[in-house]
Amino acid sequence: MTPPAPVALATPARPRPERTPARRVVSVLAGSGAVAVLAAATGLLSLFIANGQSPEVFAQASGHFVLAGVLAWALLAVANAVGASRRWFLALLVGFASGVLAALVATTATVLSGGRQITPEMFLFVLGSLVSLNLVFILTVTIAEAVLAPRVERAVLDYLPRRGAHRIALVRIPASNLTEGLVTHRDRTPVDQARADEQWDNYCAALVAEGWETVEVDAAPELADSVFVEDTLVMFGDLAVLTSPGAESRRAEVDGVERAIRSIPNLEVRRIELPGTLDGGDVMKIGADVYVGASGRTNAEGIRQLRGLLAPRGYNVIAVPLTKALHLKSSVTALPDGTVIGFPDLVDEPGLFPRFLAVPEPEGVAVVALSDETLLMSASAPNTAAMLAGFGYRVVTVDISEFEKLEGCVTCLSVRVR
Repeated sequence: MTPPAPVALATPARPRPERTPARRVVSVLAGSGAVAVLAAATGLLSLFIANGQSPEVFAQASGHFVLAGVLAWALLAVANAVGASRRWFLALLVGFASGVLAALVATTATVLSGGRQITPEMFLFVLGSLVSLNLVFILTVTIAEAVLAPRVERAVLDYLPRRGAHRIALVRIPASNLTEGLVTHRDRTPVDQARADEQWDNYCAALVAEGWETVEVDAAPELADSVFVEDTLVMFGDLAVLTSPGAESRRAEVDGVERAIRSIPNLEVRRIELPGTLDGGDVMKIGADVYVGASGRTNAEGIRQLRGLLAPRGYNVIAVPLTKALHLKSSVTALPDGTVIGFPDLVDEPGLFPRFLAVPEPEGVAVVALSDETLLMSASAPNTAAMLAGFGYRVVTVDISEFEKLEGCVTCLSVRVR
């Protein structure tokens, strides 16, 4: 299959935040509330000016416009929850109807609270208030619903706070039998244990230099692949998902990782259970989209369980066929702006990704986003590093050649918790 044309990148954009159901509710309430507050304040101000800027007006009319604003907020929230603010013409209709209804109810309540009875004259007064007392309020609700509400909703949905200086990454020291690590998609070559230990130290030092606190999982000297800690844990905000590794020899790695992650406060911990299998290296997150490689290590039941854990949180799990590499992130990873990069010969279906950019080296497929502007990648891919630097990223490279002999990459050696 011919891969899609590369995407030309400019200065990197901020990644899309997770659009969870709770965030969507907050966005609707915020957008509707902004319209209601603006309309109530504008209506009261216009009445104040029209009555010669008399202070008594605030005492007399503030209750009326507060009630009208609350009613408009409730009506708009219901309408916007089903998408009224997404189309300008619907927003205008909903805004006008909500403004009129809120004004009628608020005016009626204000009149009745003064001890007046329901009479034809009172009814005519309430109707007449739509083009006098409440006219500015209604017009403001109508226009603001079409102009202001969508902008506030998008701002809430797209809000992504800057990460503070305290960021945590889990790492695990190489096992003493690292040289016995599993190899499936490449020929086995000798691993220099001492050099691997040095490279791991330098990898951790690079994380620390970029503001990450490294938390070491308990050493597992007898578990050859345990240094590749990413395969045992995947983070989704405050949800930590312990995996069920596809290789039986790696399943004992999870217990130590569980102890480490449970020591970090304010996290919910869940687990993939057998017969489901899932390796963390098969999971690539781009905002609310979660791509999962259907590989030799991750099976359909593992993907099903992950989908069940993530769907209530607003994530979309997308299965990706994978036959040419050990893990999905051995063939593709994502830049902070959501563009997927990969080496074409290692990618089964590049068309599954909305934006795919081919890189010139197989070792260049893996990047770790240390921040919105900084990427960590292997020193074995200098051409890819230069290409990404040309797109405005600051690229930090580390030598992990001994781990690459075991099909490892920069993503495998840590789990960025928060």
